[in-house]
Amino acid sequence: MSAEPGAATPPVPSVLSLRTADLDEARWVIGETFYANHIDRLSRCQDVDASFDVVRFGAVTVGEVEFGAELRLRFGELGAYHVDVPLIGSIQWRQGTREPQTTTPERAGVFQPDGVTTIDRWHGGCRLLAVKIRTADLERHLEHLLDRPVRTPVRFAPGLDVSRGPGQSWARLVRTAVRDIQDAGALMRQPLVAAPLQEALLSGLLLAADHPHREELTQPSAPAAPSYRPAPVKRALDAIQGQPEHPFDTAELAAVARVSARWLQEGFRRHVGMSPMAYLRDVRLTRVRDELRRAGPGELSVGEVAYRWGFVHLGRFARSYRERFGESPSQTLHAP
Repeated sequence: MSAEPGAATPPVPSVLSLRTADLDEARWVIGETFYANHIDRLSRCQDVDASFDVVRFGAVTVGEVEFGAELRLRFGELGAYHVDVPLIGSIQWRQGTREPQTTTPERAGVFQPDGVTTIDRWHGGCRLLAVKIRTADLERHLEHLLDRPVRTPVRFAPGLDVSRGPGQSWARLVRTAVRDIQDAGALMRQPLVAAPLQEALLSGLLLAADHPHREELTQPSAPAAPSYRPAPVKRALDAIQGQPEHPFDTAELAAVARVSARWLQEGFRRHVGMSPMAYLRDVRLTRVRDELRRAGPGELSVGEVAYRWGFVHLGRFARSYRERFGESPSQTLHAP
């Protein structure tokens, strides 16, 4: 079975595990897996005693990170959405001009992509789950869930309750992902399992954390009026109707519609009842039929018309035509 044009390739997980007492090595690991950083010891008599178990799959990087020493970590702007969920201990941090925050095993810290970021104190012995999510991927996923474009960045509240409810469930999913993927034979290492896991982590965070779109996500969707079609869907429909012979694929139609390919696929499913490429094929078949019915005896051939409307494989075209109209193209051409 071939993938739809523009479909994403399932993410292949990569795993990094390391134990080190060397501060420079710890800096390197964080830089490789998360962000460029500077680390300062707050107590010179303590060993760094760092451990990292980090998994990267697609848009998401998750890791279990521990330091045995009191540290300060400076990152600059992260450039990604990020969540820290302490398992033991706590951290104190700030971002940009926002109020300083304390993150504990009951209250995770949620970081924005922008704003200089500093962990002012990583308390010795703190172990936490760190989750990094690529900005564009989370925002595209939100558009997909809302079934509409989102023009501004997602502004999360800095704290997420992980002691109960959706926050607790999401944190449990993160921990399971980290620990399961470390197993060389784990199913979560398989791309076909990693892809829905990535989607679950994105959806779970958007449903668990506070942000301006959360209420809309949790409301049951009202059925759309039959005649209603969102503007991006209309733009794609107009492009297809205006030039059906053009070799469109899903990615190009998404660019015309000014949304992601995934958003366009879901928008067509909801409001048109078929995929963009199925709709394009249907329009082309209808144009072929109209031209064949208007043709006079000997004026043109089936192949000539099919090629003109973008069908390059005549066998597939003939099968699709018969399935759509209940007769062969030649029967239409030669009908009185």
